[in-house]
Amino acid sequence: MNYWIMKDEPSEFSISDLAQAKKHCWSGIRNYQVRNMLRDEMKKGDLAFFYHSNAGKGTGIVGLMEISSGAYPDETQFDPDSSYFDSKSERTNPRWLCVDVQFKKTFAQPIPLPALREMKALQSSPLLRKGNRLSVVKLTTKEFDTLIEQVS
Repeated sequence: MNYWIMKDEPSEFSISDLAQAKKHCWSGIRNYQVRNMLRDEMKKGDLAFFYHSNAGKGTGIVGLMEISSGAYPDETQFDPDSSYFDSKSERTNPRWLCVDVQFKKTFAQPIPLPALREMKALQSSPLLRKGNRLSVVKLTTKEFDTLIEQVS
């Protein structure tokens, strides 16, 4: 099993939105490194923390979800009305992928970014690396376990 942190701005899609929907397509990935992780490493049954990004004081880990599908073509790349439209992507060879995620839990207390920065087990995580702007970050088992302990 792999473990992940997946980021979204709550103004776009929040843990509350996922809780209401129960299951949702995690779309809009437009970074080749992240696309490759979805395609090559992320599997059905993996667990992911939901991270609210660019949320001011609400920035941090707010819940848990499960990857409920393998990667498949992201339909937004073909929709000219979508902000994620990619005119160079072709249906026969799509550039961009998405996965489905299923709601597991909203945490009573989010783990804010300053608290994450203080956790020794996360110091080498790409999540805290300066300049890391990836919307999906892979976690080690130790990093995942450390975070689960914080919300248990």
